[in-house]
Amino acid sequence: MLGCVIHGQDDLRVEEIPEPRPEAGQALVAIRYGGICGSDLHYHRHGGVGDFRLQEPMVLGHEVVGTVVAYGEGATGPAPGTPVAVHPATPCGACPECVDGRANVCRDTRYLGSAARTPHVQGGFAARIAVPAAQLRALPDGLEPRRAALAEPLAVALHAVRRAGELKGRHVLVTGAGPIGCLVVAAARAAGAATITVTDLLPRALEFAAAAGATACVRADDPADPHWPSDEADLAIEASGVAAGLDTCLRRVRRGGVVVQLGMLPPGQSPFAGNLLVSREIELRGAFRFHTEFDDALRLLAAEPSFDALISAVRPVQEAAEAFALAADRGRSCKVLLEFDGGLDGGGGAGGAAGAA
Repeated sequence: MLGCVIHGQDDLRVEEIPEPRPEAGQALVAIRYGGICGSDLHYHRHGGVGDFRLQEPMVLGHEVVGTVVAYGEGATGPAPGTPVAVHPATPCGACPECVDGRANVCRDTRYLGSAARTPHVQGGFAARIAVPAAQLRALPDGLEPRRAALAEPLAVALHAVRRAGELKGRHVLVTGAGPIGCLVVAAARAAGAATITVTDLLPRALEFAAAAGATACVRADDPADPHWPSDEADLAIEASGVAAGLDTCLRRVRRGGVVVQLGMLPPGQSPFAGNLLVSREIELRGAFRFHTEFDDALRLLAAEPSFDALISAVRPVQEAAEAFALAADRGRSCKVLLEFDGGLDGGGGAGGAAGAA
């Protein structure tokens, strides 16, 4: 079967990999769609994401949906043939964070397609994958698998919004209008935000933010942009992953406001206007992945067909090179999906190795 494997910086290959067999407690899933995430792009372009560096070949992907094929010994879940989304995290359940209900920051978690530990956790960009059965979520009625592929990044956005606190009737600033930033906009809108200002450098990215529900879209590099609101934001969510975005949040949020750092900053130290935290009593909070928000994301996706506007393109896995290039070009795309031959009919993976991507 085919899998999308990263071997190192700029070394992405679509190649034959062994088909897994579900072990005890696992489910075998035929993958239909997988969303290309910013972290997948970082592994491809930089050989790592944040402080996590590639040490060995790894199947990418953690935003995946498909169909249940079979179960290993002792495993139960949605019946074979059921369309499912895969929660990508397997927390340990025993560390202090898990016991405290914060499994998203579990110190011993396993996460699909992550180099945070060695051996790396192989990801979901393959025709079939074997995962713990507890990670399966049957799709709600009316939710198409294509849109369901947004569940993981939407869960990330929902968690960031919850870290920010009460949004109803408030002004929210979002820096960065990539896929996650746009989903933060949608999550903030669902949480009742009255005004949502989004900043980015690219006009096309701001168009996607407007489609997601932004009330004001601003060129981040133009302080004279007339769309900058006259009032300060109550809350700010930094989704660009660059220090300039954090600086904007700290300078544009009101005194006593909250800033949530969601974007993964470059490795090492990042400068920021720390004195503003003191003089303005701003609260700076981190947001990492998600936990129960995955189920909330599926329900929201089922209720809101408008999320389809954020899916820019769907490409077969054999065209992974082109798909990754498109996903990296935010002037042309928002969310790009890979399509696999697992399919909703439970069919097997495609045969024949593809060339290096």
